[in-house]
Amino acid sequence: MQGDTDTSWVSHSLDSIVRNIGVFNSYSELSDEENNESTTVSVDLILPDDLLELILAYLPVASIIRVGCVCKRWHEIVSSMRFLKSLTHTVPQKPWYFMFTSSDEPIGHAFDPLLRKWYSIPLPCIETSSWFIASSCGLVCFMDNDSRSELYVCNPITKYYREIEEPPGVKFCDYSALAISVKKASYCYNVSVVKSVQVQGNFFEWEVSIHVYESETMTWATPLVEVLTGWRGGDESVICNGVLFFLIYSTGGGMPENRHGLVAYNLSGRLSHGSLMRGFIPMPCPLTCGRLMNLKDKLVMVGGIGKHDRPGIIKGIGIWLLNGKVWQEISRMPHKFFQGFGEFDDVFASSGTGDLIYIQSYGSPALLVFDFNQKQWKWSQKCPVTKRFPLQLFTGFSFEPRLEIFP
Repeated sequence: MQGDTDTSWVSHSLDSIVRNIGVFNSYSELSDEENNESTTVSVDLILPDDLLELILAYLPVASIIRVGCVCKRWHEIVSSMRFLKSLTHTVPQKPWYFMFTSSDEPIGHAFDPLLRKWYSIPLPCIETSSWFIASSCGLVCFMDNDSRSELYVCNPITKYYREIEEPPGVKFCDYSALAISVKKASYCYNVSVVKSVQVQGNFFEWEVSIHVYESETMTWATPLVEVLTGWRGGDESVICNGVLFFLIYSTGGGMPENRHGLVAYNLSGRLSHGSLMRGFIPMPCPLTCGRLMNLKDKLVMVGGIGKHDRPGIIKGIGIWLLNGKVWQEISRMPHKFFQGFGEFDDVFASSGTGDLIYIQSYGSPALLVFDFNQKQWKWSQKCPVTKRFPLQLFTGFSFEPRLEIFP
């Protein structure tokens, strides 16, 4: 039952999951798994259920879905409540990247970096690729881009979702930033919406409000409303270790050194805050745009590096890690990869989780992957969709594929 309160393990068995997912249509330049089915010894004859369950739990998510169709015994194992619970103790899956291939419809393909395959999977709830999107620990939050009143939290693999009530505050705002954070111990989650509204008649003053939803109580709270001078909020935010980070943008009033800034707001100590700008963190260099992400509870930013004499023109892309209030440069995109995108706009799409960061140009389906641990850059497998007309745009988001978490 989708969108309702029933979230028991039994009701979300793999039977229902398989019905919702269907069979993944995979695209790959590699040989398909199904081509390697030569088996000399049946594991059913030698492995007890508990050992077989342990082995299956370490398979990639796409393979777990497939093995449920192998035989009755395997299907019963991967459909069981015990098996789904056991997935919480396995090593997290590498994050997938869903690439939208249409500006009008929420259709596209998901890239699996472990098997290096693309899957054609539908997304629930979302109506267009222009909606606000945030993800955490297997859950993805969607918010419409018009009234900002439609919010859904879903698992894009199982398709189970929950609609949450409209956030408080002004209904129509100039800018909004969406973030979600899942508590890994309980799988409860917080959703934050940062709204920015221009003060009437004054371009330099903007009212910024923070609204936080808690799934445990199913209620919204508005811990902060403040007027900023010379800065406004935008559409980029993320939650790390209970701290909400969001980018702010100069309105030209105070002539700051950079066009962008970062604000940190502690969600756990909401009532003890003074001015929001006390948590201000300057950018490491002039940026054309910035993309924030949570990589294993560390704040990471991917930014377009502006030219020295023309900071609004991109000359490269860098990755930084925030240590306290100091940015540590992790890597810069090698020039051969930067050129590989062809024409690169001053703004671009980038998101990541776990150890992987994905970067793509809005004008191309090419997808670049940066491994944060190994500090390596590489292209993904070629997306099965090609650019059909000059103004076709591509964007996307990363998420952790999980079967055991439900909104």
